[in-house]
Amino acid sequence: MIFVHDKGRMANNILQYGHVYAWGREHGRKTMSMRFAYKYPWFNICHTRHHNFPTYVFAKYAAKIGLIPTVRFDEEDADYSHEEKLMLTKRMVLVAGWYARWYDLFLKYKADILQLFAFDESVERKVEEILGEKDGIRLGVHIRRGDYATFHGGRFFYSDQQYIDLIRRYHENCCPTERLSVYFCTNDPKIDQNFYREQLADCSVHFPAGNPAEDLCLLSHCDFLMGAPSTFTLVAAMYHDTPLYWIKNPEKTPISTDFRPFDELFRQII
Repeated sequence: MIFVHDKGRMANNILQYGHVYAWGREHGRKTMSMRFAYKYPWFNICHTRHHNFPTYVFAKYAAKIGLIPTVRFDEEDADYSHEEKLMLTKRMVLVAGWYARWYDLFLKYKADILQLFAFDESVERKVEEILGEKDGIRLGVHIRRGDYATFHGGRFFYSDQQYIDLIRRYHENCCPTERLSVYFCTNDPKIDQNFYREQLADCSVHFPAGNPAEDLCLLSHCDFLMGAPSTFTLVAAMYHDTPLYWIKNPEKTPISTDFRPFDELFRQII
C-alpha cells in the first residue's frame, strides 16, 4: 500500500494523489490519499476502501515512528529512481512532496482519476440549482486572494477593477453578441459583490459562495474559465475539458486561443 501524504489545499491534493494513483495503477500497487480519508468528504474517493480516519491515523503515526518508510519528492527534475524502487519493493510506504509527478501516466489513467474524484450527488444537485437553465455563455472566474498576496511576491494578486476590466474585454472581444453569465468563486470573504454587479451591469453576475467542492463543481460546469494561475481552476477544467485562461498579465485582452485545455496546462503548474 502506498499512502499519499498530500500537500497544500484540496485541488493540490487531487492532483498530487492523481499522479501517485496513476503510478500505482501502472505498477500494480494500491494507493490511499490521507487527506481524502478525513478532510474533504464530498467525493467518490471518500467512500472507497481504506479511505477512513483509522487508516489515516495508522499511516500517519506508523510513518512518524519509522514503521513505514517515507519517500519524498521535494525537488523539481530530480532523479527519483531510488524512491520509485522503494515504492515498488516495500509492502507499505508513505509518499510525500509536491514533485511526485508522472504526467503521461496521469493522462493514461485520467478517466479513472475523474471517477475517483466525482462529486457526491448532493454537490451536483446544489450546483444544478444554482446554474438553472442555460442562457448564453457561462464564464467561471476564480478570484484568488488570501495567500496570493505573497505568493510569487504578489504577482497574481489582482484588484477588483482588473478582474472587471478583463471580463469586459473578454466579452467585447470573444462573444460580443452573447449573453454572458459570470460565476465568481473566491476565497476573499470581504469582496464587494455589489461593485461587481454595478460594473458588469450588462452581464448576469453570481457569487454562489459554496463550500470548496461546490465551487469547484460549479466552475467545472461553466463553458469557459479564467483566473490567476492556480490548481483550483486547473482541476475544475479537468472534469469536462473546459477551456481555461490563466491570467498572467491582467492588461492583456484574451482571445479564444488563449483558453487552453487541462491536458496542456497541467504540465505548466507554477
